[in-house]
Amino acid sequence: MAVELNHTIVHAGDQDAEAAFVADVLGLPAPTRYGPFTVVAVANGVSLDFMTSGETTAQHYAFLISEREFDEVAARLAAGGVATWADPWHRRPGHNTDHGGRGMYFDSPSGHVLEVLTAPYA
Repeated sequence: MAVELNHTIVHAGDQDAEAAFVADVLGLPAPTRYGPFTVVAVANGVSLDFMTSGETTAQHYAFLISEREFDEVAARLAAGGVATWADPWHRRPGHNTDHGGRGMYFDSPSGHVLEVLTAPYA
């Protein structure tokens, strides 16, 4: 049996705002509802199921995207005034070219550290 990630629950201060932010920044279809969740579907069949929670612990979510999509994401973040970082510790502003592609980190409204990268880590 092949094992594939199908979905994960993402705790958020406001599930609708968090899901809309992720979908908008990544250029994904608008979120949908499934039971108590606000769902963002990504291209490989995985979904992020957002749930409002009184307590959220920052998590890290990384998205593999094309070079063209990287430029589009960077433009949307800049237009929204969202800071981007070359590292997950927020020490170097901008983006990196550390792994044979480009990568950058940014924070979601609930404080999750999101990453976009154009080449998977070796």
